[in-house]
Amino acid sequence: MLISRSLRQITQKWFNMQKKTTRKVRSVKDAVFRGGIIIISAILIVWLSVFLYTAFYYAYMPSMTYMRPIHLQFQSCGNKRGMCNFPSAMVELTKKQSLLMVGQPYKINLHLEMPESPVNKELGMFMVCARLHSRNGFVVERVCRSAMLHYRSTLLHTLSTLTFSPMMIFGTTEEKQTLVLELFGNFEEDQTHPVTLIYVEIESRFIEFYSASLVINAHLSGLRYLMYHWPILSAIIGIGTNLFFLALISILSYLHLSMEEEDEEEENFIYEKGESEEEKDIKTLGDSSSDTLSLEDVPMLEDIPKPHEEGHSSHPSDPILGEPSYIQEISTLIAESSAVEFTK
Repeated sequence: MLISRSLRQITQKWFNMQKKTTRKVRSVKDAVFRGGIIIISAILIVWLSVFLYTAFYYAYMPSMTYMRPIHLQFQSCGNKRGMCNFPSAMVELTKKQSLLMVGQPYKINLHLEMPESPVNKELGMFMVCARLHSRNGFVVERVCRSAMLHYRSTLLHTLSTLTFSPMMIFGTTEEKQTLVLELFGNFEEDQTHPVTLIYVEIESRFIEFYSASLVINAHLSGLRYLMYHWPILSAIIGIGTNLFFLALISILSYLHLSMEEEDEEEENFIYEKGESEEEKDIKTLGDSSSDTLSLEDVPMLEDIPKPHEEGHSSHPSDPILGEPSYIQEISTLIAESSAVEFTK
């Protein structure tokens, strides 16, 4: 009996130690796994917030400047000098369906490079007309603007020539002026008729020019103005906002999952605790029965007189004839248990 109890206690302690070590190993593994998930999630959140702000910036902010050269054409008069018609050109903005952003105001300017020649000085004022066309030829808007060279007196012209004469000799500067003429001051793209062509015409047959170009500038306001003129501050605010909301969503989802895991662990713990208590009750009952039914009680029970086969009819207390009594059953059970104990 003592040997069996000591063996049971040793096996029980070993089993408990094994359970504790497995639980500790599992807890360490879970901690490492959760730490790795947290680090990877933090890196992903940072990169995702940067990517979201970058994608929003390029989707929300328009291109600031579009520049297209203007190749003005005219008909010559044969033997005569000058032009027989007004110089004009059709400028193609894009080969796609649209170039400008819908809802964004734009300024369309004409840059005209003119020499300070006597002809241009005597020309005075002249008109420049422009028309905006869609892909199917629909005229979206038209405008005409007047322009002329900036006036400079003879004395000022002489002084500037003398001052910049060395640079003029080496070709770094020229006697020319660049006129910036605003054709459309607050143009917004129409979604139904996007502008793809611009027709430009200078209504003067005596004008002299070097080159002409069309410059389209986006007129920013509100959030776009702040994002363009203060990019670092807007990037910090935008990325910080994305980080806050993404971190909040990830933390809430992590807490939700951890609460579900805790509920499952509590249910499993209660179930295991109930099973262990049942096993303990069964073991205590077995130990108590083995203690009560010791080997010393066996000879005492064997001394109980057994009924003879001939006297079955003389004992009226047996409920069923031909069946063994309860005393015999108890003695056989005690004998079997003692034999099992001896074998152990």
